[in-house]
Amino acid sequence: MTHLDSELKQIKQQVIEMMTLVRNQLAKGKNAVLTFDKDLVHEINANEKRVNAMELSIDRAIENTLALYTPVAVDLRFVMASFKISADLERIGDNAVGIAKYINHVNEQLTAAELDKIKFVEMYENALLMLENVFEAFEKEDTKLAREVFVKDKVLNKINLNAASITIQFIQQSPDKINNYLYLLSIIRKLERVGDLAKNIAEELIFYIEAKVLKHHKKK
Repeated sequence: MTHLDSELKQIKQQVIEMMTLVRNQLAKGKNAVLTFDKDLVHEINANEKRVNAMELSIDRAIENTLALYTPVAVDLRFVMASFKISADLERIGDNAVGIAKYINHVNEQLTAAELDKIKFVEMYENALLMLENVFEAFEKEDTKLAREVFVKDKVLNKINLNAASITIQFIQQSPDKINNYLYLLSIIRKLERVGDLAKNIAEELIFYIEAKVLKHHKKK
């Protein structure tokens, strides 16, 4: 293994670790909303510093790799994809924090019927599955898994499109809970953004992996 290969392997491992932490952050956000658990909110806020530190560490590793080894072709694509992916992961982490903060701004828990009508759990589960798809695709270098993200993103977009009208219905029925419903709508918007970021990651993976496959075919 060359020094460059060793550096690339280390960058990949760092990105995988960041992916795992961000996915856990988002999952905790879901549980925090469903259980109204403020301890989970504290955990998510504390871990946000780790997410930011991981992004900085990956950025430094990439800068060093570019300066010392001047990677080209597929290796350069991997490095650039990793740089963009870590930035997208940091933004997903920000959205997880924003979702969890909902609990600090409302005075009562939303009912199961309200969450079901706006399809909160379905949207959240799809967002988490999208992250799992891109994480596994990155680890296994599998573009088929990466492309599954695009199908799930359509589900998120559809739920997001219907969310505003459902929120208006909620407010009309219970105007005293307007603050709660507006924060719920903001969570739906954040999940839609998470879907967009997961799609960005999938696109970066396809760009990198298919170039690598093409290179191997040319060698044969």
